[in-house]
Amino acid sequence: MSEKKSLNEKMEELDKKTGWFYSNDFKLEESAEKYKEAIALANDIKKDLNELKNEIEVLSEDFSK
Repeated sequence: MSEKKSLNEKMEELDKKTGWFYSNDFKLEESAEKYKEAIALANDIKKDLNELKNEIEVLSEDFSK
């Protein structure tokens, strides 16, 4: 079973994936697949951020009572 990555780890991975497009390693033949991977990771990060936002809102609401 794979270990769940932290939000910071996912963001670092996305940074590496997007950096590839500007690197000397860029190959047009690989770009579509790399783009799909980056989009999937970005969507996963967005989901994590929304969950974190909701958690913070609940905690803030509880704190303000």
